[in-house]
Amino acid sequence: MASNLLQTPALHAGTIPFSRPPTPGLHPLQIGFCGLGAMGYFMARNLANSRKSQSPPLLSQKLLAELGASAVKVADTLGQLATECDVIFTCLVNDEVVTSVYNEFAKALVQSPPTKVKIFVEMSTSGIGDLDRLLSSFPHTRFITSPIFGPPPAADKATLLIAMSGDYRSKKEVAFLLVPAVGRKVIDLGENVEKASTLKLIGNGNLAAALELLAETLTLGEKSGIGQQTVYDLITDIMPAPGLVAYGNKMINDSFDGSVGFAMDGGIKDSSHVLRLSAELNCPMPAVSNAHRSMITTRAIHQAQVVAGTQQWDIIDESALIASSRVAAGLNPFDSKKVRA
Repeated sequence: MASNLLQTPALHAGTIPFSRPPTPGLHPLQIGFCGLGAMGYFMARNLANSRKSQSPPLLSQKLLAELGASAVKVADTLGQLATECDVIFTCLVNDEVVTSVYNEFAKALVQSPPTKVKIFVEMSTSGIGDLDRLLSSFPHTRFITSPIFGPPPAADKATLLIAMSGDYRSKKEVAFLLVPAVGRKVIDLGENVEKASTLKLIGNGNLAAALELLAETLTLGEKSGIGQQTVYDLITDIMPAPGLVAYGNKMINDSFDGSVGFAMDGGIKDSSHVLRLSAELNCPMPAVSNAHRSMITTRAIHQAQVVAGTQQWDIIDESALIASSRVAAGLNPFDSKKVRA
């Protein structure tokens, strides 16, 4: 009999705020995943590993090579994902891509209207726009938002924190697919599909502001002669939050390779969404504005190096925003071993 995550033993109390869904029928849910970037790749892989005896169509030849045809098959089109799968996860880079992909899904559903429940799960940090209204026009079709908290290493280790809002029954079904396969806990934000995305933006704003303050503090420590390592040690002793520890370690070691972390462009996109929300709600967030400015400044410095052919990395990590503070203090942007810029 095909294994199914819905049949796993009960999880620790508090990780999923829903009762277990009914036992599935003879045919296990068919899962699809679209968007296999720095985060999506690990999530799709872990989801596939949790369902090894099934063949969810996943848009990645790399996953097919890694896991084998017994766990993964490659969908030829977005329409195939939309029509053949019961639950379709998307984790996409920006609003434009989200809109484009869901329009393709809609075209496929027009040609082949669903005859049973189909759930679309949008996990990106993006505006959801009219996606719920678009999909609700099709029979048996549900849409929930489920943004995730955590960097790529957390996605790799399946320790992400998962927010969810939308249709209750759909959230229940999806939550037991994602925990513990993809994440460690689900936060339920009710049936308004916008609320999970709002929480994600608030969380991102908090992280951006914290990174800006961390960068300024480390730079002041270096400029004062105390040294950034000593300041970092103090911070990890008095505020040992995982995010501060990880990003601070990148800053003091100049580990700014965005190809193995969270790219600066992603940080700028996220902070732009936060600032848009704060403007709409008349709720100023000057700390996030400062972080946003530092990210743009850092990107400009890096792009100038790219033009000159002197860049060390083709893509820079979000932690590189410290370059803005360093340059303002007369220090080298990306090499803390050099005293001056």
